[in-house]
Amino acid sequence: MPRRWLLPLRHAWLLAAALLAGCAGGLKIDTSHSARGQDSRVQYVIVHYTSSNAERAMNTLTRGEVSSHYLINDVPPTIYRLVDEDRRAWHAGDSSWQGRTWLNASSIGIEIVHPGYRDTDAGRQWYHWNPQQIDQLILLLQDILQRHDLPPDRVLGHSDIAPQRKLDPGPLFPWQQLAEAGVAIWPDEARVVHYQHLLGSLTPPLAWFEATLQRFGYDITGRADQPQALRNVIAAFQMRFRPARHDGEPDPQTAAILAALVPGSFDEIGRFGELHEMTFDNNAP
Repeated sequence: MPRRWLLPLRHAWLLAAALLAGCAGGLKIDTSHSARGQDSRVQYVIVHYTSSNAERAMNTLTRGEVSSHYLINDVPPTIYRLVDEDRRAWHAGDSSWQGRTWLNASSIGIEIVHPGYRDTDAGRQWYHWNPQQIDQLILLLQDILQRHDLPPDRVLGHSDIAPQRKLDPGPLFPWQQLAEAGVAIWPDEARVVHYQHLLGSLTPPLAWFEATLQRFGYDITGRADQPQALRNVIAAFQMRFRPARHDGEPDPQTAAILAALVPGSFDEIGRFGELHEMTFDNNAP
């Protein structure tokens, strides 16, 4: 090779080597320091039912616009991860809890294959839950709460975060069993009995229910249909904590359960008015 070509070739080789070295090095980030002020982006876990069979649910959640992080099949009870937890799934929709809205960005969604209910001439009939599915759900929730350092009160139903439009997971969902496993909350029975004794047959005013339910986490503010919206929220609360009767009517037992779950709320009843016998008036202002 003529000597006149050697110098340009040498320069080209050095340039290529430098470029390769730069590519090999790439972006370097030092992770030896960690900020104290941080926590998981996941703040809630939302439980749903599919209201469909497993095949249709899987198709909807993987090929449609709706999605969830997990799907728990029924036969056999199998946990499928459909969306990584560090990504957002589209399961919560228009939702709110404890002042946070549009909870897709801050929650993990778990869909459980379950038909929900059917309406008959004798009224609405809810389907019972498969105990093996619940066992798998408890294991999954224990894992999620531990990894994200979340307390059990962060496990919610779809009807909690969207009480104006959703009913799942329904009145037969075993919230008390989940609470006994440490992955949900349940009111202390002794406190409930105590407040029932204090109330007797008297019911707190509607303003107390509205304020206390909002303190608990529900969103009722700014609705044109305020009376019906409050009734829907009361029904959602009853469906979870007093499922034997979830008609949305405020009553002493519902008030006692709510007071047992919201510390200090019973002492504020007087601020909203006197106790009285009452039924829900949908035409109330």
